[in-house]
Amino acid sequence: MQDDTVTRAARVRLMIFDVDGILTDGSLYYGADGELIKTFNVLDGHGIKLLQQSGVATAIISARKSALVARRAADLGIQHLFQGVHDKRAAFEQLLAQTGHAKEACGFIGDDVIDLPILLRVGFAASVPNAHPEVQSRVHFVTRAQGGHGAARELCDFILRAQGNYEAALAPYLA
Repeated sequence: MQDDTVTRAARVRLMIFDVDGILTDGSLYYGADGELIKTFNVLDGHGIKLLQQSGVATAIISARKSALVARRAADLGIQHLFQGVHDKRAAFEQLLAQTGHAKEACGFIGDDVIDLPILLRVGFAASVPNAHPEVQSRVHFVTRAQGGHGAARELCDFILRAQGNYEAALAPYLA
């Protein structure tokens, strides 16, 4: 991994996640009554918790609005949740104002062109291997795992390692 990428990840104090295609595989399942079903990966969830425990704040900015996402965010202790946002740049600016973080201290992982307004502004931009090519060509880090299949966990582990907190995060499980 390039030193610049590790340096950028080491500076992250607020990690922001897109949902569809990142925390899920991007598929939308509709039941017979029209209810939407999303599948989340438990490895991703635990990675987010480990990141939070190391002192990195977390947020979600998503174009879709879903009660399932609100529930997942609550389960994971993600305090900053922006849903139904089609102007992700405005939501990002609002998040910065709320948290007081500088954009250089933020990371974002997204997969489609709607995510570019944030990806182009954060200090650490990430994506997944099945992201739109315009996104992949503009980020600092692309996970090996696909969205919804451990990509968020891989990213969280990368940040923890870059910040020198990975071993401490694992210590309680190795004792």
